[in-house]
Amino acid sequence: MNFLSEEILDYCQNNSTSETEALRKLNRETHAKVLKARMLSGHLQGNVLATFSHMIRPKRVLEIGTFTGYSAICLAQGLTENGILHSIEINEELESMIKNYISEANLTEKIQLHIGNALEIIPNLPEMFDLVFIDADKLNYSAYYDLVLPKVKIGGFIIADNVLWSGKVVDPKAKDKDTLSMLAFNKKIQEDERVFNTLFPIRDGLMVAIRQK
Repeated sequence: MNFLSEEILDYCQNNSTSETEALRKLNRETHAKVLKARMLSGHLQGNVLATFSHMIRPKRVLEIGTFTGYSAICLAQGLTENGILHSIEINEELESMIKNYISEANLTEKIQLHIGNALEIIPNLPEMFDLVFIDADKLNYSAYYDLVLPKVKIGGFIIADNVLWSGKVVDPKAKDKDTLSMLAFNKKIQEDERVFNTLFPIRDGLMVAIRQK
């Protein structure tokens, strides 16, 4: 998933603001107790998300795919005083762990957790968002994008994770459904004249799209 050498990655992390104690504990517990722990954003990508949030200063954020809550805590760092982050997670077994770390990070009043299917929850959120982070099942990325774009303010941001899909997007032999979905998603964003987009080769790839119309 990481395309940088371990030495370069360590150097980057050692020269970036350290994880908070809550994030360190969450990182450790996720790797110790949760399957597919590699889905966790982690230190460097978490800092990138926090940096975007601090730059944008969003009032409303939507996250699709909470996992154990690491990225939600990072994205919440730049919220305005009255800002709210809505985070959607389909796996109800993670709910207590997510809420525990949201509380430990003193963000209970800032992060609203929704457990269920994002395709059903998003249409019922009466919000316009400054920032959306997509990090859920890859087969539905395009569907999530279509649902959220009308809910993103002009000048607002959509960030999608895993758009390089461990390098499979440039492997002509990769024909699995997830890879094909990511290829279709990236092509969709690239051809959408309503957004200005850049694909950042950070960790497993972050597609950043700014709504312009």
